Amino acid sequence: MEPVTGVGTTTVNSGATNSTTADNTLGPNSFLQLLTTELQNQDPTQPQDATESVTQLAQMSELQYQQQLTNSFASFQSNFGVLQAASLIGKAATVNTGTSGSSSSSSTVTGIIQSIDVQNGTPYFTMTNASGQTITDSNGNPLLFSTSQIVGIGSASSVTGSSTSGT
Repeated sequence: MEPVTGVGTTTVNSGATNSTTADNTLGPNSFLQLLTTELQNQDPTQPQDATESVTQLAQMSELQYQQQLTNSFASFQSNFGVLQAASLIGKAATVNTGTSGSSSSSSTVTGIIQSIDVQNGTPYFTMTNASGQTITDSNGNPLLFSTSQIVGIGSASSVTGSSTSGT
């Protein structure tokens, strides 16, 4: 059996979308397909190298462990982000709304963080203004803000009257 020196074009099917990449690297799925095919086509009683079968099984096991570790870490990151966002409930925050064309003159809104909504593992929060009303969009739907939009955090007492800036 000839050794693999590289892969020209790999087609990856992830659900409804297909993407083709032209590089010389093997992704985890391509590696597992190649290794499985090689294991199916070799005679385990007469390998080319006495340790080849054991090495290939160890590589497959290591790849599976790395994929599990990657998935666990992504889950941990998501949970940690949600916990951090939840610790902001009841605090005053100033967020960059990004409604202005220039980042140097973009507008901000200040309010009290009321609730956390998690969408696809990412936490978003709603806020109330100084009069206790939920900050909404032009259709009356509560605005969801990302934690990355926060430009300042203060105490709930810093939001007074109808002002939209912290003191």
